[in-house]
Formats: sequence, structure tokens, C-alpha cells
Amino acid sequence: MKKIVKLIAFISSVCIVAGVSAVMCAGCDSDTQYLRIHIRANSNSQSDQSVKYEVKDAIVEYLTQYLGDVSSKSEAMEIVQSKTDAMSELADYVLRDNGYTYGARVSIRQEEFPARTYGELTLGSGVYDAIIVELGSGEGDNWWCVAFPPLCFVSEGGSGPIKYKSKIVELWNKWFS
Repeated sequence: MKKIVKLIAFISSVCIVAGVSAVMCAGCDSDTQYLRIHIRANSNSQSDQSVKYEVKDAIVEYLTQYLGDVSSKSEAMEIVQSKTDAMSELADYVLRDNGYTYGARVSIRQEEFPARTYGELTLGSGVYDAIIVELGSGEGDNWWCVAFPPLCFVSEGGSGPIKYKSKIVELWNKWFS
């Protein structure tokens, strides 16, 4: 009998949480939970495209230490906003180190992105908050990924695939174990 009461309480709690979430997020855009990163090359020349990837590697490595364990988009936004100057300096350093005389600009703003699939996650086309890194004129082909949740800020050889947690499953296991 106790298990039935717990089950009814659990289901009721889930329904209440789902209902409150739906009301609070009426009209919410699902894209608001993501922070993307977009690195634009100076041009489509082979050398500009090549250095774009070196800048990407440096910035991803730099931000991994800050975004790898972040648990909310607002926290990620706060961190990257505080790191825009450092990211710009890092990109400038990589450019200079490779013999380029143009610089880089880093900003955080909303941008239009096409649909993209990362493993089993598909992000629809739409406007997303993004870290924008423009190299020189920024008119060349670009590289982009998701900074939060950290789809491009996880080590390839380390901890394996991203694991998402479910609070509902955690509660279920706690109540019925």
C-alpha cells in the first residue's frame, strides 16, 4: 500500500512540475537553452581556413577549463562575457604567431543558425545566443558548434560521451529503491 501511495504522489508531483513548467515557459523559444560558438575565417583561401582551425583549437582549449563543468546557460553566458577580451587576445596571438597581420574580434550576440545535428541531438534552425569570433574581415567559411551544453568542450579521449541526468529518474530511484 505504501508503494502505491508513493507512486501516486510521484506521478502527481511530475504532473504538477510539468504543468507549472509549461505555464512558465508559454511562448518560450527552445533555442534559448543553447550557447553556440561561431568562428569566421578572414577568407576562403587555404591559409585563412587553416589558421581558422588553429584559432578554433586554441579557443576551445581555453574555454574548456571554464565551460566543461558549467550547469546552466546563464552561468556559461556570464563566463564567456567575462572572457571576451582574453579570447580576442588569444586569437590575435595565434594569428600573429602564424604570420597574419589582421586581428580578431570576439563578441557575444544573437545570430541565425541553420539546423545542425550533434550525434542524436538536432538543433533546429533559428536565432541563438553565440560567441562570435571574426578573424580579419570574417568573410570566409566558418566553423561552429555548441558551447553550452558543452558539445564541443569535452575531451575526445577522456570521459566519453556527454551524459545527461534526469531529476525525475533520480527521484524515482530514490523513492522506489
